[in-house]
Parts: sequence; C-alpha cells; structure tokens
Amino acid sequence: MISTRTTTALLLIATLATTACTRPDRFGGGGANGAGVTDNSALTGAADPTSPQYFSQTIGDRVLFAVDQSTLTAAGQATLDGQANWLMINTDYLAIIEGHADEQGTREYNVALGARRANAVREYLISRGVEGSRLRTISYGKERPVEVCSDESCYSQNRRAVTIISAAGLS
Repeated sequence: MISTRTTTALLLIATLATTACTRPDRFGGGGANGAGVTDNSALTGAADPTSPQYFSQTIGDRVLFAVDQSTLTAAGQATLDGQANWLMINTDYLAIIEGHADEQGTREYNVALGARRANAVREYLISRGVEGSRLRTISYGKERPVEVCSDESCYSQNRRAVTIISAAGLS
C-alpha cells in the first residue's frame, strides 16, 4: 500500500511536470521572436549548426577511398562540398585533415598513402574557396584504424580522410 506521503510527493511531481510542459516561456524570452523564428542561441552540440559536433554528425567528417587510391569519389566530393560550405560560413574554425590507410602494406607505404589522401581533401577544399591557411594535414597511415579485422569490411572503413574541426588560434 502506498503511504500518504508518497502519494503527495507523486502528485506534486506530476503537477510540476505538467506545469513545466504547458508554459512555452518557461525558459525565458518567450521562445520565438516576432517573425516566428526560434532563437537558436540555446542550441548546443549537434543541434547547433555552428558547432564542430554538427559538422561531424550532420555534414560528415570523413571521406572513403578505394584500395591504394587517393582519388576522391563522387560521394567523397559531395561530402567535401558540404564541408567547404560549412567552413566558409564558420570562419572561426581551422580544420585538421587526417589521412588514414588500411592495415595492408608497409608502414612507410601507408603513411605516404595517408598523406596523399589528406592532401587530396585539402586541395579539394581549397578549390571550393576555403583558405589554405585554415587547413592542416597529417598522415597516420595504418596506425589508427577505426575497424580492426582482416576483412574488406574493416579495410574499407580504414581507407579514409577525416576532417577534424578546431578553434582558430589552436593548432
């Protein structure tokens, strides 16, 4: 049997929850401006179109490559077009482009291949109007796989270039 104290506490919680849900101005500022547009200043993380999380989760932070290739695919170019647009709008950020390779081949070969992949991405972003001074490249070769197995399903995910967003002034 539920005690009177427990019942009272549950009713109080339900009342507070219902009241909070029915007040559109509960967070202050009235919610929407006179034009019917929501104020985005309270957005955080992946919901904020100016955040690095939005960049990686919505725009896409990586492009994939074919075996032993550093040539961008059509899908890769489409992702990079989105990255370039985001970088052109959000000029307070720098980008570090990481080049990666699968585990096949020597360390030296894969570091060189990762560098070619990172440079292909950098050059593409520059061709779309992003200032070269905002872009850095680094190659990890096969040293940082996202998938580990001796199968094409893993290899294909490791043949990539990843664009990491950082605040300007940090390098």
